[in-house]
Amino acid sequence: MQYEAKELAGSVKEFIQIMKDSGLSYMHIKNDKFELKLGEIAPQPMPMPPMPVPQMMPAMPVQGAAPAEAAAAPAPAVSGKSIKSPIVGTFYSAPAPGKPPFVKVGDKVNSGDVVCIVESMKVMNEIEADISGTVAQIAVKDGEAVEYGQALIIIE
Repeated sequence: MQYEAKELAGSVKEFIQIMKDSGLSYMHIKNDKFELKLGEIAPQPMPMPPMPVPQMMPAMPVQGAAPAEAAAAPAPAVSGKSIKSPIVGTFYSAPAPGKPPFVKVGDKVNSGDVVCIVESMKVMNEIEADISGTVAQIAVKDGEAVEYGQALIIIE
């Protein structure tokens, strides 16, 4: 019996070394004579503290600056149907820098004609006219950011 205990202790030491060498954190051995459970309890992850919500600071007026409403002249009211942006992106009036624009005020367009490009996520999306008519106004400046549903070109 004494010999079995020494042999068992040697086996346990081997198991512990195997665990250390292999990075095991738990071992369970059971047979008809004994049951052995080895291991260490993995540390519980620390709960993450709640993220602070950034507080928006009110915009401070700049001394001597005129309000934006007064600085920008109101655009003349133009009646007609607008071609709206189907996506959020950047408006381009021409197919490439230095090229002539797709359309100018006064140009006649047909349904299906490409009238501008809206770049979104590095993809150039050609925007086509959905009606025929005359370009009454280009409502956005070249290179300006546009929102979904924003009027790009007014057709009369």
